[in-house]
Amino acid sequence: MTALRHTRYMTATHLLQLWRQPWWIAVTLVQPVIWLLLFGSLFQVVADIPGFGSESYIEYLAPGIVVMTAFFSAGWSGMPVIEDLDRGVTDRLLVTPISRRALIAGRVAQNSVTIAIQSFIVVGIALAAGAGFPNGVPGVLALVGVAVLIGACFGTLSIGLGLTARKEETLIATVTFLQLPLSFLSSTFIQPSLMPDWMRTVSHFNPLEWAVEAARAAALGQGGWDVVVTRGGLLLGFLALCTWFALRAQERYQRSL
Repeated sequence: MTALRHTRYMTATHLLQLWRQPWWIAVTLVQPVIWLLLFGSLFQVVADIPGFGSESYIEYLAPGIVVMTAFFSAGWSGMPVIEDLDRGVTDRLLVTPISRRALIAGRVAQNSVTIAIQSFIVVGIALAAGAGFPNGVPGVLALVGVAVLIGACFGTLSIGLGLTARKEETLIATVTFLQLPLSFLSSTFIQPSLMPDWMRTVSHFNPLEWAVEAARAAALGQGGWDVVVTRGGLLLGFLALCTWFALRAQERYQRSL
């Protein structure tokens, strides 16, 4: 119970910081909106390829963009951690009785709220652009849930990397190195059946691909709810691994003080 109470406190603190700079949500939406609208229009002809499985490319693309937005946004969760390290905020917190798990969970919870807001905005833009979500409101809510889950995974990983690297330049290089390859080694932009064999094989081990598959199953009904459950289980396992890494990184930092 103490950890939960401390997590609520840290979440409220970080949400207050977000409230003071709400432009952050808009800034992180610029790139995905461009990808959704420009890619959706530019590659609409892709939907005419035999076996593509969808008449509307923007409808196919929308769930993937929601997931990718969460992925890209969460990737920078480690940056404020490094800022707190540089300012001595983390050091002061670590000498208090506050739960160590809450220091990480609070940031992840705040990031989850941000991702949920971003996801609903992207869904609204996709609807305005002509996309449809056959599974209706339950499907959209499940889609947002998947986005929050993949955001929690990579947000926790980014926090662990921030605590390990302790340098903004190193974190930027690492996150950039991960983001684009993982994005293009997934079915975010193209059906898996149209990908080269080696890319399709690699994508089976890509957490972003698990999220994209779950998102499309939830919003569009591709594969059914079984896909949502199985891919969600894989993401929960990945989240547990990322959480372990972040906690270990925090312990190593505390021992170094």
